[in-house]
Amino acid sequence: MEKGRISSLQLAMLIYPTIVATAILSVPSITAHYAPHDLWMSPIFSSIVGFATVLISYKLYKLYPKETIIQSVEKIIGKVPGKIIGFFILFFYIMTTGEILRDYSSFIVGSFLFKTPMVVITGTMVLLCAATIYAGVEVLGRLAQLFFPLFVIPLFLLFLLLIPNYDVGNIFPILEHGIVPPLKGSIVLGGWFSEFFLMIFFLPFLKDEKKVLKHNFTNVLGIMVTLVLVNLTVLFVLGITTASKVYPLMNVGRYISYGDFFENLESVIMAVWIVGAFIKISVAYYALVIGTAQWLNLSDYKLIIWPIAIILVEFSFWSLPNTMRNFMIAIIVYAPYSIFMQTILPFFLLLIALFRNRKKKKTQTTSNTSKST
Repeated sequence: MEKGRISSLQLAMLIYPTIVATAILSVPSITAHYAPHDLWMSPIFSSIVGFATVLISYKLYKLYPKETIIQSVEKIIGKVPGKIIGFFILFFYIMTTGEILRDYSSFIVGSFLFKTPMVVITGTMVLLCAATIYAGVEVLGRLAQLFFPLFVIPLFLLFLLLIPNYDVGNIFPILEHGIVPPLKGSIVLGGWFSEFFLMIFFLPFLKDEKKVLKHNFTNVLGIMVTLVLVNLTVLFVLGITTASKVYPLMNVGRYISYGDFFENLESVIMAVWIVGAFIKISVAYYALVIGTAQWLNLSDYKLIIWPIAIILVEFSFWSLPNTMRNFMIAIIVYAPYSIFMQTILPFFLLLIALFRNRKKKKTQTTSNTSKST
């Protein structure tokens, strides 16, 4: 079905912007609702979900090598229940990819292209991602290598340029209301870290499987550090007003001013966001296309790239009627739904798979013993 191959480092470069892209814009505001002064602690706690998801995905893959979760789930719990669970996993990715598309187009239209129809923004992004997926996983991996510095370097330059505007006193008092508020914020952020489960759709196409755990554990750590820096930057500049902003990082970008020409760097943040959104949508779209092709037992996933593109555009409007509804869903619904589908459900599938494999080995051992006797 897919003849291309990528390295484990390219996979890590795919997953990093997949998680960070949407998190850097909305997470500071969401976590600030729960922990105004301690929002920077939430990524540290939620990274546990990331480490667990990486380990679960890898262990599932090792039990059923060269197969994605859509294929292996049928062997774990049976064909009919496996098809049902596979359908729910695919439907989850249709919904979330549609939400990502809507989030992306809402940000572009609401911040810059005010008079552009949203369907134009959504359609052009889906068209670009579809063309990339049609080229195959190898092209997607190389694009990740190309865009990774363009995503990371401007982001960290932004942190440095904002240093003169920092008010470190905004971090105090630390743990004013105890550990519970940042823990609540970490539950919401855990929804983003559970997206590491997407790696299971790429593991069958790796050239160097032995390095995948090392690179992706490092990736979890890198994402945690990035989100801590983002939350601290926003907190130092905006203080407790962070919770009242929809896109706090966009607001702090307006504080940069060096001379009379180097200022108002919202365009840099927009560029970083577009690069990250392209990678994120492409990764989720590719997982959805590969998974659907396997669920339908198709020999070529390219047959369904364009039909799924139409479905994604439709879902981007059906799932989220407006930006405020999107914000409320991100706070209340997305995190538990995402953690359940991408961490808890795979964990139970892993337990069942381990139990069945152990039972199978015992049966084989008993059978061999009886034959020798």
